Amino acid sequence: MRRTAREKIVILDFGSQYTQLIARSVRELKVYCEIVPYDRFELGSEVKGLIFSGGPASVHDSQAPKVSRAILKSGLPILGICYGLQLAGLVLGGRVAKSNKREYGPAEIVVKGSSRLFAKLPKRSRVWMSHGDHLTRLPPGFRAVAGSGNIDYAAVESEDGLFYGLQFHPEVKHTEHGKKILGNFVYNICGCRPTWTPASFVRRTVSDLKEQIGSRRVILALSGGVDSSVCALLLHRAVGRKLVAVFIDNGLLRSGEKEEVIETFRGKIGLNLRVVDASKEFLERLKGVIDPEEKRKIIGRTFIEVFETEAKKLGKIKFLAQGTLYPDLIESTSFKGPSAVIKSHHNVGGLPESFSLRLVEPLKELFKDEVRLVGKKLGLPKAILGRHPFPGPGLAVRILGEVTKEKLDLLRQVDSIFIQELKGNRVYDQIWQAFAVLLPAKSVGVMGDERTYENVVALRAV
Repeated sequence: MRRTAREKIVILDFGSQYTQLIARSVRELKVYCEIVPYDRFELGSEVKGLIFSGGPASVHDSQAPKVSRAILKSGLPILGICYGLQLAGLVLGGRVAKSNKREYGPAEIVVKGSSRLFAKLPKRSRVWMSHGDHLTRLPPGFRAVAGSGNIDYAAVESEDGLFYGLQFHPEVKHTEHGKKILGNFVYNICGCRPTWTPASFVRRTVSDLKEQIGSRRVILALSGGVDSSVCALLLHRAVGRKLVAVFIDNGLLRSGEKEEVIETFRGKIGLNLRVVDASKEFLERLKGVIDPEEKRKIIGRTFIEVFETEAKKLGKIKFLAQGTLYPDLIESTSFKGPSAVIKSHHNVGGLPESFSLRLVEPLKELFKDEVRLVGKKLGLPKAILGRHPFPGPGLAVRILGEVTKEKLDLLRQVDSIFIQELKGNRVYDQIWQAFAVLLPAKSVGVMGDERTYENVVALRAV
């Protein structure tokens, strides 16, 4: 069955620190968008418009990212932001000069005349600038839309209504009407419809999973975190008992975590769940290890070995599901130009070659906040949906020094008390992440009027 093309906005990434923020802002308008390296864009019928991101380079640098005239003359509406404006302006015959000093911070712009980009917006507004170069002469067929105290061309547009350029950043919260400007572009100029919703994602993804997996079986490592939990629910809705979720108890979990996962996914949801107790194996391999990076490597290798063993026990498995997110793919892509690889993500390219399973990644189009919205739509319990992030290596990286059962038991108790206090005072949901760290030191204290000399823990809430 041929999949229906989904209309989208494509962001050409020129290396801006704000590129993902542009994408999230567009998606919050319920319009699907993708980020593509500036030199890898391919035109498709589903593309409704382009956004050129900013970037750290100067258009005058010999190695600066370039854009072809073919893209600029594609007939698609284009919004150029900062470097994206400067680059297009230069290619189309304008002039770009270096500023006497880099402009970084708030500025006031004044809109001149009417523009579809600024429809129903006030003439004056506060925006956020971050640039070294700026446009000093417009290309033929362009007009100024807005200026600021420092530059004449804070916003420009082509007379044919296909190119719009901003010297400021509409995607950051410091720009007063940034979301409305982006809304005017995607709705009024590109003609997009607000169809990117959790409900539409669930319908489309479940349909795709049914078609991809069919009557074959798929295995998933379920951690109980938000990503793997939402992934499990999507697969469960699509293929039911053909999904085998494997929960590995590595002995490094938070208090009550294993029991909660079993109760929720096997008891309430009816997931086909296998629970593996490998805690002794993990702790044995961590014995005497102090370096945190070495701990991570040992835990990662051991996890793969245990998971592979369980997969082989299950017999005929065709697919492996992972909770890869959209930022994982972006961060693991090497952009030619100013954006190098940020990091190699554990969910991308980390599978052993001996693992001859086909990969299924139901969440690979989503940002983290979108995953939570999809989880809510699927009915994932609030206790899991609102759970703070927890590292893959678990409590092992929150113990400075060697990991032992005694230290783990102590840290679990401390962490549990800390979290319960936050929940009891109704601040847990206002905090992104809260946790305890066991330090390799002891300190003098007082308990019941008696002197004590006990372990020191650090409590952190972000």
